[in-house]
Amino acid sequence: LSGPASSSPADAALLLEFAGLVVSARKREGAAVDVQADEPLYRDGLGVDSIDSLEIALVVAKRYGLQLRADQDDNHAIFHSLRSLSDHIAAHRSL
Repeated sequence: LSGPASSSPADAALLLEFAGLVVSARKREGAAVDVQADEPLYRDGLGVDSIDSLEIALVVAKRYGLQLRADQDDNHAIFHSLRSLSDHIAAHRSL
């Protein structure tokens, strides 16, 4: 996983886990360690689409007890990048 170090709540292990999840969801070539933590998840970034987002939300609910709903006002900020998603989960998970 590459990208600048951050003082964010998400640790390197969580970022790497979500990088792997994004790689798996996108069936993207390469390894999770090649994913940029601050690269946008959508469009020209990592290419996550709405189906991928649903898959990610299901894994988050199962592993961390955190519901990511489509009607949340802050979804754009949460799903901005791998780091923002990981930070949100680290701050709000119940498992």
